[in-house]
Amino acid sequence: MNSLSGRTGFRVLAYTSIALAAIGVVLPLLPTTPFVLLAAWAASKGSPAFAVWLENHRTFGPAIQNWRHRRAIPIKGKRFACLMLCVSWSVLFFGGAAPVVLVATGLMFIGLTCYLLTRASC
Repeated sequence: MNSLSGRTGFRVLAYTSIALAAIGVVLPLLPTTPFVLLAAWAASKGSPAFAVWLENHRTFGPAIQNWRHRRAIPIKGKRFACLMLCVSWSVLFFGGAAPVVLVATGLMFIGLTCYLLTRASC
């Protein structure tokens, strides 16, 4: 992959991620922070100007700074993420998902929950 197409791919990922994050600000079921962090990472690879804009943004900047400097996740975000993991697994369970799917997603969700809960809070 040449340098130009690589940068273009990172730009597309950054802009798509920040669009999803912006939707997540007003739509309570769509998480904002993971998309902001993904956008910041992709922008740093494909669009330095966009990366600077994100880092200085009034809404998105603090989440990026907290993650980069302290690897911290807001308590509200941790609670919501854990709640959504439980809801998602419950939908699979009550929807009649196969046992192998329940076990696989359950283990993955437990791993995600442990990761979230062991990060610093802000």
